[in-house]
Amino acid sequence: MLLEALTSTAPSFPSFRRQCPTTLSCHVSFDVSGLNTRRNPTMKVTACSKVESSSFPLEKKRKVVEHVCLLKAKQVLSDKDEKDMLDYLYTSQYQMRGIVAVSLGRISNDNVENYTHAVFMRFQTKEDVTKFYENPFYSKVLKEHVMPYCHDLVNVDYESEVEDDMLPIFRKGEEFNYGVEFVHLFAFDDSALGAPVEDALASLEKLRKEFPSLIVQSTQGSNFNLSSKEYTHAVVTRFRSSEAFEIFLGSTEYRDVWRSKFERIIRKTLPIHFSVDPVGKEVM
Repeated sequence: MLLEALTSTAPSFPSFRRQCPTTLSCHVSFDVSGLNTRRNPTMKVTACSKVESSSFPLEKKRKVVEHVCLLKAKQVLSDKDEKDMLDYLYTSQYQMRGIVAVSLGRISNDNVENYTHAVFMRFQTKEDVTKFYENPFYSKVLKEHVMPYCHDLVNVDYESEVEDDMLPIFRKGEEFNYGVEFVHLFAFDDSALGAPVEDALASLEKLRKEFPSLIVQSTQGSNFNLSSKEYTHAVVTRFRSSEAFEIFLGSTEYRDVWRSKFERIIRKTLPIHFSVDPVGKEVM
């Protein structure tokens, strides 16, 4: 059981329980100018404890749009070229309107598609994503600083919801400064689209919410990118540490949900993860 794993593998960890959220602002402005709190502190093991159901009032939610881009770098990629590519991708948020948050890095695990790098961006609306793809600055970044080093990429865009608070929306604050970003792409069978897929994703979401000591934030949704329909859905989860990531994915609870809800309706799946390690602070 996950609770047993938490107590047996990390006996010295203190226990955390869900607390009533503090509302910073009921009406959040999406002005991202000047927001640059990128830090790289020493990673710490986060304590974990399963929480019980709560009687707190429902949190207010804000719709956001998530953008995932996976890159296949060429075999010969120097550290300098890699840093240049990731720096330009990261700092593009300061050159274009609508980007709320960015996370990116070198993929840590082997994967069947041989993707090497991942980029996660959060936008306010679908219209902002459309403008992003059409933006001349982003096109120039791809042409001059990404595609010379990569031979393929895939994009997935989906709409989701997060807490209507400044820090969760902008992914700011101490708990977003480090950890592991887990991106899981799915291609569900056409016959399962609808109730079976919704039930599977709802079960996964419910399980994730029970362990806030392991997970900082998670979103999921249906891919609406018409030019890239290889995957139908995506889930992005920020874990508090590599240990939290390993405990959750190795737990009996997670495996049970995967086996009972996902295995029979999945046509294709691509799980990747990377450490949160900001690569640059200066706008190029």
